[in-house]
Amino acid sequence: MTSKRMKVSFQRREDSTSSHHCCVPQCTAFAKFNTFLSFHTFPKDKEIQKRWVVNIRRDHFTVTNQTRVCSRHFQSTDLIEPQTPAGRRRLKNGTVPLLFHWNNFSLPAPRTGVWERVERPNTDTLHTEAPSMDVEYSDHDYCSSAEPAALDLSLDHNEDQIARLQKQIEEITISTKFCLERFAASDDDIRFYTRFATHAHLMAFWRQIEPATGKIVRVTRARTEARTDEVPHAVNATSLQPIDEFFLFMTYLSLGLVQKDLAHRFRIHQSTVSRIINTWANFLYTVLGAVGIWMDEETVKAHMPDVFQSYSDTQVILDCTELRCQTPHSLLLQSEVFSNYKSHCTFKGLIGMAPHGAVTFVSSLYEGAISDREILKQSGIVSLLKPTMAVMVDKGFLVEDCVPCKVHIPTFLSKRAQLSGPEVRKTQSIARLRVHVERLIRRVKEHKIFSTAIPLSLTGSINQLYTVACLLVNYQNGPLVKAWASNC
Repeated sequence: MTSKRMKVSFQRREDSTSSHHCCVPQCTAFAKFNTFLSFHTFPKDKEIQKRWVVNIRRDHFTVTNQTRVCSRHFQSTDLIEPQTPAGRRRLKNGTVPLLFHWNNFSLPAPRTGVWERVERPNTDTLHTEAPSMDVEYSDHDYCSSAEPAALDLSLDHNEDQIARLQKQIEEITISTKFCLERFAASDDDIRFYTRFATHAHLMAFWRQIEPATGKIVRVTRARTEARTDEVPHAVNATSLQPIDEFFLFMTYLSLGLVQKDLAHRFRIHQSTVSRIINTWANFLYTVLGAVGIWMDEETVKAHMPDVFQSYSDTQVILDCTELRCQTPHSLLLQSEVFSNYKSHCTFKGLIGMAPHGAVTFVSSLYEGAISDREILKQSGIVSLLKPTMAVMVDKGFLVEDCVPCKVHIPTFLSKRAQLSGPEVRKTQSIARLRVHVERLIRRVKEHKIFSTAIPLSLTGSINQLYTVACLLVNYQNGPLVKAWASNC
C-alpha cells in the first residue's frame, strides 16, 4: 500500500496590508512585500516555544503576540495549506523551524546507525545450504515500472529543491536591489541613509503617512507649462513601491547624492528620480505642514524642564540659520541673496524650539540679505505670541519692539568696561539654555544636501526640502536632551 503524498504549494496573498516582520536573524522578510510567504506566531506550548527560540538563535528573546517567523524557515511538509482561498496556512503540531541562512536552507543528512551501515550475513543461512534452483532466462529483459512510493519520494525531493532555489533567487534579488527591505535588518544603515534612529522609527513614521500616499499628486515637466485653471491629469506611478520612493527621497535628503547616482542605485531613469524627489518634497511639505506643531501656553508649561525654572514663561527659543547657495549671475540677485555675516550668497530662515526640545515653528526661506527683525515680522510668528509669553533669543537678535511679549536676551556690554555679577550669571544661564536650539539646527544641517552650496536649479524646491528636514527632526530621533525626556 503506497502512502498518500501531500503536495504543498505557497499561498499568494494579494493586496496584503500586514506589517509583520520575520524575527529570525539575517532574514528581512516583510509581509507587505513578500506576499507569497506566510507568517506564523510562536506556539503556546513552552517546551516547543523554547525549541523555536533555540533554533532561530535568539538567546534571551522575549516572545510577544506580534512576533512572527516566516514560512521560508519551515519544511514544506510541515505546512498545511488552506482548504479555501480565504483560509490561512497553518503549521502541523510540534513543527519547529529548521531552515536558515546559516545552514543554506537545507537539513543535515541523517546519520545511519552502526548496525545499519555494516552488512552481516543472515544467521539463519549460515548452517543451511540453499537449495539449488533452475533459472530460466528469456531472450529479452523488459524494464519494470517504477514503484509509486519511489516516484513520490523523487517528486517530493524535486519540489523541495525548487523551493530552495526559489528562496535563493529571492535572497539574491533582494541583496542586489537597492531598496528599503535590503537594509531593514541594520539600524546603522537606516540611520546612514535616512537619518531615522532605527528601522522601527522609520516604519512608525511611514505608517502615519501611508494612508495619504494614495492621493499623492505627481510632479511632471508638463505640469509647469499647464495653465492653473486646468485639472491636473493623471500620471502613471513609477516602477518603485511607494515606500521605496520615500526611501529614495530620504537618501537624497540625507546624503545629498546627485540624481544620476540615485538613478543607478535604484535602476530607474534619471528623469524619474527628479520627478520622485519633487513629488515627495511637495507631498511631505503638505502632509507635515498640516500638522499643528505650535503648542499652546499650557502645553509648553506642562512639559517645561526643571532647568527653565528661572525662565518658566519661555514659550519658544528662536534663532536664524543660513544655507549657502550658488552665486547667481545677475548682480541684482547677488545683492539680494548676499549675506554679510556669511560673506556668501545664502538662503535664510527662522526656526523655533519649545523649551523641552520640540520644533514648534519653521519659517519659509528668505534671501540672505534680509535682517533677523524683518524675518520675524514676515514669518508670522508675531501673531502667535501673547503678552503672557516670553521668547528667548541670542544677543544681536534685537526684536523687543517687534513682539507683544517679554524677550529673554543676554545683556549687552554697551559702552561699559565689563558686566556686573548678576548680568554675567544671566548671560551664562541664557547661553546654556539657548545652545540647544543650535543643536537642533545642527541636526537639520546633518542632511548632507545642505552641507554644500545649494545649486540654483533647486530654487523652486529648496523651501520644501528645508521645511521637511526641519519638521522631520520631531520624528527621526530621540529627545534632543535626554535629561529632559522624563518631563516630556
